[in-house]
Amino acid sequence: MSVKCAFLFAGQGSQSLGMGRDFFENSDIAKSMVADATARTGINFEKLLFEENDDLSQTEFTQPAILLVATIAHKLFTDAIDIKPVLTMGHSLGEFSALVASGALDAIDAVELVNLRGKLMSEACSKQEVGMMVSLGLKDDVVEKICQEQRDLGVQVWAVNYNADGQIVIAGIKKDLEILAPILKEAKAKRAMLLNMSVASHCPLLESAVAPLSEKLHEMIKDEFIAPVISNVTAKPYSTKAESLELLAKQLVEPVKYKQSISNIDDEVDCYIEFGHGSVLKGLNRKATKKPHFNVNDMASLQATIEEINREKFLV
Repeated sequence: MSVKCAFLFAGQGSQSLGMGRDFFENSDIAKSMVADATARTGINFEKLLFEENDDLSQTEFTQPAILLVATIAHKLFTDAIDIKPVLTMGHSLGEFSALVASGALDAIDAVELVNLRGKLMSEACSKQEVGMMVSLGLKDDVVEKICQEQRDLGVQVWAVNYNADGQIVIAGIKKDLEILAPILKEAKAKRAMLLNMSVASHCPLLESAVAPLSEKLHEMIKDEFIAPVISNVTAKPYSTKAESLELLAKQLVEPVKYKQSISNIDDEVDCYIEFGHGSVLKGLNRKATKKPHFNVNDMASLQATIEEINREKFLV
């Protein structure tokens, strides 16, 4: 098919109770993938996804749950329409779903892998109270300068997610983030708000997780890319196992360059397709691109996206 699509996958924070239910209730493939993921990890994904519980907010469960639903959405879509992406990309955790879409990682292997990733991240942060904060309305260099000035004073805070112009997420020690909030507001931030996160992602506080994650990556990543993956670390494409091993290890402790990635690829694609629960990335992309953005998050949106891609109306 001539349409040049980028396949996108959101990360932690996109989860909610009930996600994936429509797929599960209407697709034998979805049921099978949920059963396989449960057998592999010992996590009861039916209970985790569809019944009231406290686990869905814990990183070691959140990450495999989000990835499982996203890869189910991707599987159902690609089974229904003959299309390959020109590239794949994810936000943080979503980069692992992007590797599944690229053919370099088996979906159920990926569920196991990100379950481990979540555990390692939690362990790395377990000895201190950490968190993440979103800053709205300030330029990147202003936030970076404030964080650097505070680190020079012994405060542990880092700009870690470059989501969109005027939207940056900061990670660090929770009490240090609380110190940072009024400083950001004094600099004219529209908002400086703590997020509901139990880990401090993409900063040096996760250094202890790098080696054990790298070992598992080496075991599971394949050198079989059907499309390049955009790295969160470099905002550039990679398509080999060696590159993925290096970049995914770095991704734990270095910032996510999401908006830079969209800027780099926008001229190469006709449209974006976001797989998995919600439409977080559609919201971020609204400021960055005028290209069509489709979501596959239930059976109705799956069918609607297929119909739109087949019609190619957006190319007229």
